[in-house]
Amino acid sequence: MKTKKFTALVLLLSLLLTACGGKENKSNSTATADEGSKKDLKEVKFVLDWTPNTNHTGIYVADALGYYEEEGLKISIAQPPEDGAEALVASGKADFGVSFQDVLAAAFANETPLPITSVCALIDHNTSGIISLKDKNITRPKDMENHNYATWDNPVEQAILKNVIQKDGGNPDLVEFIPSTATDAISAIQTNIDTVWVYYAWDGIAAQVKEVPTNYFPFKDINPVFDYYSPVIIANNSLLEKDPDMVKAFLRATVKGYRYAMENPDKAAEILCKANPELDKDLVLASQKWLTDQYQGDAKSFGFIDQDRWDSFYQWLADEGLIKNPIAKGHGFTNDFLPQ
Repeated sequence: MKTKKFTALVLLLSLLLTACGGKENKSNSTATADEGSKKDLKEVKFVLDWTPNTNHTGIYVADALGYYEEEGLKISIAQPPEDGAEALVASGKADFGVSFQDVLAAAFANETPLPITSVCALIDHNTSGIISLKDKNITRPKDMENHNYATWDNPVEQAILKNVIQKDGGNPDLVEFIPSTATDAISAIQTNIDTVWVYYAWDGIAAQVKEVPTNYFPFKDINPVFDYYSPVIIANNSLLEKDPDMVKAFLRATVKGYRYAMENPDKAAEILCKANPELDKDLVLASQKWLTDQYQGDAKSFGFIDQDRWDSFYQWLADEGLIKNPIAKGHGFTNDFLPQ
């Protein structure tokens, strides 16, 4: 009897070990398959224009929710070097990046333009303008007379500001241009700086969150030619030519990420903050809600770039002598890779 029990016990242990071994092998096999499938993902290098903010939310959402992986892609997100995303994308060291139409003017108006193209608008209308403390009573460009402005000494920037002041019947010579890199606009206007160029979705909303009373006016309301695209996603031209399917896959996932952000601003804000815990959660949430209606705006679809608006700004730059060479109509952007 003892022998039979011993034999039965040995058989039972043998079966259990076999079963465990089978499960382990199956688990290892599944893990290996998963690792293999992830290794098969095509890596996409994406470079931001600045530190992470709500302009970029859709990218982080598409990554976190697996939209890129569904398209066979694996994205790596990096902050830009000092010479910006444009040089990195043009050199092929990054596949995609974030830029602005006014910044791209210098890249395109050369005898040898940088080999980059805008493939998606991240915000439909230009939300940049001038912010100031409310007690300064600067509610319009003309009111900037006898006040100062923090400039980064860029000819296009200064020309835009002078134009809107003149359009409003003011004299830009009565504005003091102070060279200053105001990385924190709300802090800057609480010092000796009267006015700062900002993007309302971030700094304008930051003023509200911090309960700092301010006035603000957007440039596009003074001169429609300044309703240029800011920001946009740029891509390397060689990539567009050699791997159009990958570009389309990337934009399908990206557009899906921004649509999610439009429909779920609270959850999208959480995703952005989780990926970048250094961000102010209250600011991110407020900004995200404000951008809900701004990402697509009145465009026929998210990311679409209107050629008339694109061309009119570059024509203005040429007319004002702000670029070395005229930029051909339609140069520097395409809608061909966006989801139909």
